[in-house]
Amino acid sequence: MLTPVGGDCYSLWDVHEPTALTPVPTSRPDWSPSGEFPAGAGDQPVRVLLAEDDLAHRAELSNALAEAGYVVSAAATGEDALTAYVRDAVPLVVLDTDLSGIGGIEVCRRIRALDPTRQTYVLVYSRKNSFGLLLEALDAGADDYILQPSTPMILRARLTIAERRLAREDVRRSAEAELAKTRYLAGIGEMAIALQHEINNPLAAILAHAELLAMDAVSGDENESLQTILEQARRIADVVRRLSSLRNPTSVEYVPGKRMVHLNDEP
Repeated sequence: MLTPVGGDCYSLWDVHEPTALTPVPTSRPDWSPSGEFPAGAGDQPVRVLLAEDDLAHRAELSNALAEAGYVVSAAATGEDALTAYVRDAVPLVVLDTDLSGIGGIEVCRRIRALDPTRQTYVLVYSRKNSFGLLLEALDAGADDYILQPSTPMILRARLTIAERRLAREDVRRSAEAELAKTRYLAGIGEMAIALQHEINNPLAAILAHAELLAMDAVSGDENESLQTILEQARRIADVVRRLSSLRNPTSVEYVPGKRMVHLNDEP
């Protein structure tokens, strides 16, 4: 149900109690955290999934986060939290350990299974001051664990820290992707030079001898065969030429599941 919270810019979705047949998601669409955060260079509000089974406390935290500029998806059960996570692809998740249905720690574990690259920041909190729960939450993949926030300001402060960490991770992933691309391009360039060196000399010999034989060919069949050899040898020479001129190579799928470097001269 769409419920306006705070100003006109933000909305809060409060997910209702599920029926016994509520499906639990096992996969989620891919997403990138780039541009998700208002901090720094971002220009969009941060989306947060809040899972809390107590209606009054859920409303208090949701309103406080919405007033702080977050877009909040609120869930009352573990099943609804997983459904909202898959649907909204949020970068920040706040889980109460005492959720009805699937508990908060199990929700955290399943989120980690859906998010193996850990692009989602998961904060788990509990009403119980239990070292055992802390260990369980960390073992399930939680990024942070606190006692139930006594005030919404405490939760907002922890989420600010989470945003900063996610922003740093986003920068790191971008840098790693650029480095991988640079290494990929360098590897193609080195391979092209090696192929050019190893193929050009024997290819030149094949072309020269085939042209001499074609000049002395007696029968039409001999000449046709030599012309085929020359044609295919020149084709190989053209492939080597295109390899040596690659500047920003891309790949194309030539059979399902298999890709190759695109050598066409056209962009």
